[in-house]
Amino acid sequence: MSDKNQQDLSYFQLRLKEHLNYSYPELAKNNDFLVARSELASQAYTEAISTNHNHVEASHIANTTLFSDLPFSKMDMLFDIICNEFNREIKDGDLREFTEKIYPISLPLFSQYNIDKDFENSEMYMALYTELTGVIQIWIEENLIAM
Repeated sequence: MSDKNQQDLSYFQLRLKEHLNYSYPELAKNNDFLVARSELASQAYTEAISTNHNHVEASHIANTTLFSDLPFSKMDMLFDIICNEFNREIKDGDLREFTEKIYPISLPLFSQYNIDKDFENSEMYMALYTELTGVIQIWIEENLIAM
């Protein structure tokens, strides 16, 4: 592998790792996934450049490969709920940290739903949204969070 490809691979690994840490903490430590997907993105970038795409186009193609077919993000849903429903109780600067704290507590509730690629557009999404909102509210009340 050339130095240029090694730099691209490192770049794609870092980008994917950052995204996984933020939206998919359960995938962030899956090194095999990280390496395999980064290699695919690097190959896609190299092929795009070799077929006369410019850097912006090649980056877009690589990013599409890098982030394709990721599952529904439980963390993103939880963060949206906290931002939308608890923005008066939790300071803006604490929203992400609070989401990370609540995430493990919420996982059993997620497991009660059949979450697939169309989940966000289903009636079950709103049911889960409502249940998560209730769980978070109860947790805040029981732990006397004064934010």
